[in-house]
Amino acid sequence: MALKGWLRTFTPASFPYVRFIAALLVGAAGGWIFARAGLPLPWMLGSMTACTLASLVRAPIAAPGTVRPPMTMIIGVMLGTGFTPQIIESVGHWIPTVLGLAGFIAVSGAACVTYFRRVAGFDRPTAYFAGMPGGLVEMVIAGEDKGGDARTIALVHSARVLLVVLTLPFLVRLISGAPLGARPQFGVSVFETPWRDEIWLLGTALAGALLGHILRLPARLLLGPMLVSAAVHALGWTRFAPAIEVVNVAQLVLGTSIGCRFAGTAPREIIRILALSLGSTAILLTITAVFAAGVSHVSSYGQVPLLLAYSPGGLAEMSLVALSLGIEVAFVAAHHIVRVFIVMLGAAPVFALLRRGK
Repeated sequence: MALKGWLRTFTPASFPYVRFIAALLVGAAGGWIFARAGLPLPWMLGSMTACTLASLVRAPIAAPGTVRPPMTMIIGVMLGTGFTPQIIESVGHWIPTVLGLAGFIAVSGAACVTYFRRVAGFDRPTAYFAGMPGGLVEMVIAGEDKGGDARTIALVHSARVLLVVLTLPFLVRLISGAPLGARPQFGVSVFETPWRDEIWLLGTALAGALLGHILRLPARLLLGPMLVSAAVHALGWTRFAPAIEVVNVAQLVLGTSIGCRFAGTAPREIIRILALSLGSTAILLTITAVFAAGVSHVSSYGQVPLLLAYSPGGLAEMSLVALSLGIEVAFVAAHHIVRVFIVMLGAAPVFALLRRGK
């Protein structure tokens, strides 16, 4: 009996890595289904959808914090490959789009904060930091410091990324008619790339992680490798590009980890937050489309690149969409970095001013 009771303790839920393997299998199944159906970005959207549904039925899945950093470093390197010398020369053309981004942040932030305050009934700090289009970790920390509900803020931002990444590719395809199929239109197979490319990939990832630690960058494991990769590509030292298999694995891990953010949360709470986030996502995408259309008339960039640059999804996720479309990843990634910095630096002081004025 004692042995039987001891064995019962060894369930999948007892081992986070067993639960992560289960999550990857669920995500891979979702990705395969999406790929067979010809849906956009199947390995990211399919795995994200499958793991979210699995979380709703309380399946024993999880994504331990230790599995995302290596993939984040690789994604950072991938993003840096878009910073070619030609792209660097066009940075001066980004002034109108960055100014438009600042306006987008102000309008979308005010609209979503009002929505969460009036419709969702959140308290003032929770509504404010849940409505800001910034990074999840930064908004949770700042919101909790100001007296907000950290769990609600985290769930809202997770749902925002989930819903934006799920819906935006379809909106892009509707507007542009560009396919977002299972096979990216860039790069070659890992079996066709020279071994030097793998060394460049590993070397820039490690050097970037060290740089991010030394400079204490926000999202250091993403921005550090991206800066190092951008430097070696902008200087013309290398032209290596991500292999198809690497991109698919990145999509799978990203989608799985986003879907697993809801694991352990009561299904009723997940459904409630997703329902509320549907409204805020509709507001955000509408404002994004309006600003993208408006700024496209006063800049050299079209509506689709601006949609990806302004959309308040995750930096890595939106950059993967840009990669699959053949759009300048440097342009999209740079605007997302600027958005996160503006919100991170300005959200708390503006909240203090508003509360003081109130």
